[in-house]
Amino acid sequence: MLSASQLADRLARDAEAVCRHYLSAGRRAGNYWIVGDVANSKGKSLYVHLSGPRKGRWTDAATAQYGDLLDLVRESCGLVDFRDVADEARRFLNEPRGSLVSSDRDDRLDRQPVERPAAERARRLFQMTQPLAGTLADSYLRQRGILRASLHSSLRFHPSCYYRDLVSCRTSSYPALIAAVTDQAGTVTGVHRTWLDPDGDGKARVEDPRRALGGLLGNAVRFRFPVDGPVPVMAAGEGLESMLSLSHVMPDMPVVSALTANHLAAFRPPNGCRHLYVAADADAAGRHGIEGLSRRVRTLGIMPLVLTPELGDFNEDLRRLGPDRLIANLRAQLVPEHASDFLLD
Repeated sequence: MLSASQLADRLARDAEAVCRHYLSAGRRAGNYWIVGDVANSKGKSLYVHLSGPRKGRWTDAATAQYGDLLDLVRESCGLVDFRDVADEARRFLNEPRGSLVSSDRDDRLDRQPVERPAAERARRLFQMTQPLAGTLADSYLRQRGILRASLHSSLRFHPSCYYRDLVSCRTSSYPALIAAVTDQAGTVTGVHRTWLDPDGDGKARVEDPRRALGGLLGNAVRFRFPVDGPVPVMAAGEGLESMLSLSHVMPDMPVVSALTANHLAAFRPPNGCRHLYVAADADAAGRHGIEGLSRRVRTLGIMPLVLTPELGDFNEDLRRLGPDRLIANLRAQLVPEHASDFLLD
């Protein structure tokens, strides 16, 4: 049975193999493995020594994180209990499971993980993306009837976004649609990731192809929002694609996606808002989000108006019924002045 220090030494012997497995988005550069961070993002700030007396030691120059390869396993897999870290390392080394040598185990358990704030990690990820136009993510949205998504600066593409299975902790990477979650000042507080099938066949075949990261509470993914000034009329709802579908047929209306019903209920409308259209989803959670947001905005002097799809959500309406039918349904629900100002002819 190997102790913690022995496990770290064994991992260091195969440092490059460890890096290729847990930091697959990186590459070898001389005697180092270079990658963006412990979350396996593309970039150059984290480097792992592959030879010499510091073999297996790593440092992230951007965050001041450092450690050995056991620490790297812990961080990349998101593990907390060191017993789980040791089990993951033994799995990689094909060692049997078992308890650690007590003195070594206690020393490791006292070591606190260095956590980078989620909002900072989200901003870092968004900075590593590329424009949406012509990418797999643009194609994915076009397949869903959303033809002008590349006009939205809040949507970007990552060709190889880190994905960790929350059950097995195994890591991989897939292309991804990345949406920026911002506050009222336009500061990125989080991101929403939709992992995509590399062959263009919809979402990636993983357990959970959609995840958010960072500060969502009160914030949202914003489409067509002015940089400054009041926003007297806007629409808010849950799903990214549902709200993009509304924006597709109302291209000049400010629209936000709060991503979940709970976050929709907590969304903070911008200053100067007088009419807030709340896009309904046909489920109990959606009704909860609508009711919670409507109650709160009334106290702010904002009139909430509910928009209801004919089918499950507005993207389903757009894809299955077509844009003309969606426009006709919305025209019947919008204030006439808003229908003439915002709806496509």
